[in-house]
Amino acid sequence: MTTMRAVRAHKRGGPEQLVYESAPRPEPAAGEVLVAVHAASITSGELAWDATWTDSFDGSGGDRTPIVPSHEVSGVVAALGPGVGGLSVGDEVYGLIPFTRDGATAEYVTVPADALAVKPSRLDHAGAAAVPLAALTAWQALVGKASLASGQHVLVHGGAGGVGSFAVQIAAALGARVTATASARDREFVSGLGADQVIDYADERFEDHVDGADVVLDTVGGETLNRSWSALRPGGTLVSIVQPPNPDDAASRGARGVFFVVEPDRTGLEAVTALIDDGRLTPVVDRVVTLPETRAAYEALESEHPRGKIVIQVNENDGDDGAA
Repeated sequence: MTTMRAVRAHKRGGPEQLVYESAPRPEPAAGEVLVAVHAASITSGELAWDATWTDSFDGSGGDRTPIVPSHEVSGVVAALGPGVGGLSVGDEVYGLIPFTRDGATAEYVTVPADALAVKPSRLDHAGAAAVPLAALTAWQALVGKASLASGQHVLVHGGAGGVGSFAVQIAAALGARVTATASARDREFVSGLGADQVIDYADERFEDHVDGADVVLDTVGGETLNRSWSALRPGGTLVSIVQPPNPDDAASRGARGVFFVVEPDRTGLEAVTALIDDGRLTPVVDRVVTLPETRAAYEALESEHPRGKIVIQVNENDGDDGAA
C-alpha cells in the first residue's frame, strides 16, 4: 500500500490529539480527484464539529477516526477517478472539502470533482488555500442568502476575521456601502479592505452608529446577533453563520433571519476566483507553517485571534508565502 505523511487524530479531542505520522494514501473513487496537496488552511473550532469526527453533521453517524483535519486545499491534480471530466492531471486546483470527509493536512487527499475549481492565477498555493471556506461563506451569505445589491448598506460583524475580511471585500466589490465592526488595532486594516466605516466593538455600540442596514452578516453570535436587529431596516436580512436567529425577533422587526452552513460549490468558487483574478479580492494570511507544525497551529487558533487564515504548507518545495 502506498503511504504518505499526514497529520491525523485517532480519537476525538482538541489539538492534543493531532499526530504527524505515516498514513495510507487514498485513491480516487468515481467522481473524485486525487489532489497532491501543496497547502491547506485551518479553521477555528473545526476540531469541535461533529462532522469532523463522524459522517454526519449532528454526530449521529458513524465514527471516522482516525481523521485528517482541514477542509481548505490547494494543490495539483495527481489522478482522476472514473467519470471525472473538465480536469486533467497536472491542473492546479483549489476547493472546499466536504466536512464529513478527511481533510488536507496530508500529502494527498481525495475530493469530489465538483468541489474543486482551477486555482486563481494571481495566487500561489498558500494564498489559494486561505480562500475556499471563508470566501464561499461570505459569498453564499451575501449573494445567495441576502441577495446583496449595489447601493445597499451592509453591516459585517468581525470585519478582520476569516469570513469577515472576505465579506467586506466582496460587499465592496458588489458596490455596497460597508460598515464593519472590529477591534481598534484592526480599524485601519479593515478600512483598507473596503469598509466605509469601522466601529470599534470594544468601545462603541454599533447600533448607535448603524440604523436601517439592508443586510447584517453575523459572524459572532450571542448578544451581538440579538442586538443586530435594531441596526436592520424593516424587510432587511440578517444572516448568521453562528446560530439560528430568533424567528420572533425577525417577525417583530419585519425582517428575515437566516442561518446556514457553507457548502462546497464550484460555481460560487469560480465567481470568487474571478474577483481574485480581477484584483478585487485578496486573501488575508496570518502566517504559513509547515505540516509538522499543524498541532501548534491549531493551538494558536484557540489562544489567539489571528488576522486572516493560518495556512499549512504541505509541499515544502513550493516556497509559498501566501502573497498574491
